[in-house]
Amino acid sequence: MTAFALDDPVDRGSGLPRPGNLLRTAADSIPPSGLVLLAIVSVQLGAGFAKELFAALPPSAVVFLRITAGALIMGALVRPRLKGLSWRDWAMGIGFGVTLALMNLTFYEALSRLPMGIAVAIEFLGPLGVAVAASRRRIDLLWIGLAGAGVVLLAPWGQSASVSWVGIGFAMLAAVGWAGYVILSAAAGRRFPGTSGLSFAMIVSALVVAPVGVVSGGAELLQPELLLIGLGVGLLSSVIPYSLELQALRRMPKHVFGILMSLEPAVAALVGVMLLNEVLHTQQWAAIVCIVAASLGSTRRRKV
Repeated sequence: MTAFALDDPVDRGSGLPRPGNLLRTAADSIPPSGLVLLAIVSVQLGAGFAKELFAALPPSAVVFLRITAGALIMGALVRPRLKGLSWRDWAMGIGFGVTLALMNLTFYEALSRLPMGIAVAIEFLGPLGVAVAASRRRIDLLWIGLAGAGVVLLAPWGQSASVSWVGIGFAMLAAVGWAGYVILSAAAGRRFPGTSGLSFAMIVSALVVAPVGVVSGGAELLQPELLLIGLGVGLLSSVIPYSLELQALRRMPKHVFGILMSLEPAVAALVGVMLLNEVLHTQQWAAIVCIVAASLGSTRRRKV
């Protein structure tokens, strides 16, 4: 990829537009809200497939497969340059990578103990907090409150014996990580060109996760079928959604991004039903209605 001039939109040999330019044009033609929705669907499908891997591998080993696959793919495609980076750039990239690692480790531990809809609903408290902190309009508080009501309904505290308090604790830690991700990904997008900041952060994240992932997974990590599934999970859960989210964050306010991400519990619950046969109750469907209404209200209020 790096052999081509990024500022030359035409292949001079054939006279045709370069593939990279076509991809950028296609991405630019999608509204930022659409990019976020595509990212949500991708990451939740990846989480669903990852949860099925828990029968063969512990959560930390699945995280290792996911992040390593994503880091290898992004590193090969983007080839981030390390020369010329300031110490602030290094600090930003390393902080972003550590945040990604901790967010994924804690979320997968929660996912192994909770239904997908509940785990993601609790984790959503992170971006919801970012949205509240960034909001400057009263109408935004209405949508945030409606989304918050949906989160409460999706997380039936004490109403189900299947709800693990340890899982809830991991989900809360993942919420803190997700809040950090929203903030740091936007900052990395301003400091690094294209998706090089993401690629740098994923490499750091893979190095952070490697010790615990390799020790917990052991020889099982060498099974070809598990490696193949891990590659797919890495694409769906890391490469595709992170790239789409970074592009969206460059073109929309952080608080609108945070509100749009309220669709995560709804999509997670639906994926849980279709892929994992996790039954939804009436209360959970009511939560989905609240969250979807909050997302629609925020996007109709402002053109992004």
